[in-house]
Amino acid sequence: MSVMASSLAMLPAAGLRPLRLLGSGTAGALDAVTSAALDARLGLPPGSVEKRSGVQVRGVETRRSAAELGAAAAREALAAAALDLTDVDLLMAASATMDQAMPCNAALIHRELGAAARGLPAFDVGASCLGFLVALDTATALIAAGRYRRVLIVAADIASCGLDWDHLEASAIFGDGAAAFVIDGGGSGAAPSAGLLAAAFATYSEGAHFCEIRGGGSRYHPSRIHEPFAPLARFRMDGQAVFRLAAHHLGDFIDALLARAGLERQAIDLVVPHQASRHGLDFLRRLLRFPAARLVDIFATHGNQVAASLPSALHAARADGRLQAGMNVLLIGTGAGVSFGGLVLRS
Repeated sequence: MSVMASSLAMLPAAGLRPLRLLGSGTAGALDAVTSAALDARLGLPPGSVEKRSGVQVRGVETRRSAAELGAAAAREALAAAALDLTDVDLLMAASATMDQAMPCNAALIHRELGAAARGLPAFDVGASCLGFLVALDTATALIAAGRYRRVLIVAADIASCGLDWDHLEASAIFGDGAAAFVIDGGGSGAAPSAGLLAAAFATYSEGAHFCEIRGGGSRYHPSRIHEPFAPLARFRMDGQAVFRLAAHHLGDFIDALLARAGLERQAIDLVVPHQASRHGLDFLRRLLRFPAARLVDIFATHGNQVAASLPSALHAARADGRLQAGMNVLLIGTGAGVSFGGLVLRS
């Protein structure tokens, strides 16, 4: 067992935090780009991009901002919950591709939602692909503490504008989109056993530069550099290095997380992973030795939507009936950092 997993296993069990998923929604990009179209654009033999990426089609948003996408998903989630924005006490945003350096995306989504959001507190949670998991963990803690009653979590990302198509393995896997959830701590009609059983996060910063966009902050600000800025605004990834690091630690991380939840692997009814890559999803399935039906996989038709990826998969499981009451659900992912995150829910 790794040092991190050993430390996690020694932590006291957190106890059940009441959690109810009241409504969810998604917003896709206005345009879709198939891998066949990318083959033609890049001058590659037919089938090349899909074979190398595992993606058949991905959303590419060129007309709307991430805040606009996020607001559309938020409206759908509120409608699904039969609630108005005035019924929500907090807006949390999770985006890895910010619309701008300042203010936070939560404020920009807030503005897109209009006058009904006036005065509603809003802030970002920044954890790249793990943003939704961190937001959900934080929101349940705030609800349990009595700080808020009902929270709207919005994850929205537009990755397509920062891709370097000279590196197909790092560019062809991504898609644009948004997802939102309205949650609360349950009520008189909620099952007493429903909620968050355990949560855990870990970072291995030796991989901090394995996935990065160097521009956009003060370190490589145009006023402080003597090189072209455009390359610094492109996403860079050493996919093999990320995979090696993840493969080395993920098994121990999951086992320690499940131990905190008081569950064995076979007690998990459904796994909802971050849709990182075809290779990553296949590795997770082999690691857990679960049948395909128990792992939510929307990668081929969405790609990696960064922070919006996992909540989009969770929404899909709710929409198609795979997520049922009373299930033990593992939400698991990796993100830039390199970081690991996982939550165990009882639905």
